[in-house]
Amino acid sequence: MVVDVVVLGQIARDLVLVVPEVPSVGGTTPVRRRREMLGGKGANIAVALAQLGASVGLVGVVGDDEVGGQLIAKAAADGVDTAAVARRPGVETGLITEVLTEDGGWRYLEDLPEHVLLTEADVVDAEPMLTAASTVVVQLQQPAAAVHAAVRLAKAAGRRVVLDGAPPEDACRKGLLAAADVLRADHREGEALTGVRLDSVDAARRAGRALLAEGPSLVALAVDGVGNVFVWSGGHLALPLVGDAVDTTGGGDSFVAAMTWALLRGADPRAAARLAVAASGATVGRPGGRPELTPQVLRTNLARLDLAMSS
Repeated sequence: MVVDVVVLGQIARDLVLVVPEVPSVGGTTPVRRRREMLGGKGANIAVALAQLGASVGLVGVVGDDEVGGQLIAKAAADGVDTAAVARRPGVETGLITEVLTEDGGWRYLEDLPEHVLLTEADVVDAEPMLTAASTVVVQLQQPAAAVHAAVRLAKAAGRRVVLDGAPPEDACRKGLLAAADVLRADHREGEALTGVRLDSVDAARRAGRALLAEGPSLVALAVDGVGNVFVWSGGHLALPLVGDAVDTTGGGDSFVAAMTWALLRGADPRAAARLAVAASGATVGRPGGRPELTPQVLRTNLARLDLAMSS
């Protein structure tokens, strides 16, 4: 099957526990709410793209255990093509446990060993799907060999490359940036990548301009407590956050998905930026990283964004 977008990234079982507070050593606290779902940044981006209307394929790794089968079935039910998901023999599927306090503070407990991460061989196996898609999203929390292979194959096929995160600091970083069409980094990733303290819109704009010179045509950087700054040739845009944040988990995943979807449909950078922020705001309104990008909530957040920008 030929899809619009291929996403390479983590697939995991997400367990979210909402608690009034994190107990001290030897203490106990009740769980106010519990959610179990398909998760991992790769799966979250793929599901968000499917909800927006894209045909999307997912390249990631699960074990050959019962949980792995359940997650593949769930992704398929969400409209994601799972033909390129690798099932690793004798391996338990990855688990991410989020402990979320009622004030929005989160802590992650991750069981994501090497065996549930992508290898170069996994990417090569997915080459037919990857090179047929018009856009390839590469989540950069995967091993460098897999990342480089995916970008190399996508670029050789003339596909749009979207990088999510900070490219690994190795000899190939410049090549990754040169091959990227779009780069998105959160606050910490952006500072690690640029060496610049992203504490203002102006700082992020300057850092974005420097990254444009490395290769991407659109750069999106988060500024902690402020919002997001988008930079492209001939323009830039700073947008505040929207929505009532309950849990910031997954906000960046929906951001990347919506920005990618808008660009895929021919939107200009300003329109892509607005949809990205609206989608992010929709996801942070509930515990856990699973997106729920309905047209109604996106329209609501776009209206909120317009109001914030006009005030």
